[in-house]
Amino acid sequence: MAGEALNRANRNDAIQRMLNASRIAVVGLSDDPSRPSYGVARYLQSVGKEIIPVNPRYDQVLGTTCYAALEDIPDKIDLVNVFRRPGYCAEVVRSAVALNAGGVWLQSGITNEEARQIAEAAGLDFVQDRCIMVEHMRSGH
Repeated sequence: MAGEALNRANRNDAIQRMLNASRIAVVGLSDDPSRPSYGVARYLQSVGKEIIPVNPRYDQVLGTTCYAALEDIPDKIDLVNVFRRPGYCAEVVRSAVALNAGGVWLQSGITNEEARQIAEAAGLDFVQDRCIMVEHMRSGH
């Protein structure tokens, strides 16, 4: 029981650190306003976060330059927020580790054990199967 409580406390600390991130790469961000990635990214912009879209299909999303890959983004990334199918997540996490990002957040419905292991082995904060927008609203940030 004590170990479970410690894991929960560590996860909550990681969530709080990630909610404080100011420069967030959104992998899989769509330019379609009906897509969850668009709504979440627009919300994050509205609360003062710098959003960096990552999707090879677009040149710009939400008025911001869109990059084909994480590796193309100039400067430090505080958090990588992922809207990709689970099979792509381990590779995204490897890129996040290589770029020394502060953490990785897999959105609601997205889980990948290999991605979690890679992030944790590298000391990155990691959350999966949770919505950053919901957690931000809940936290009162």
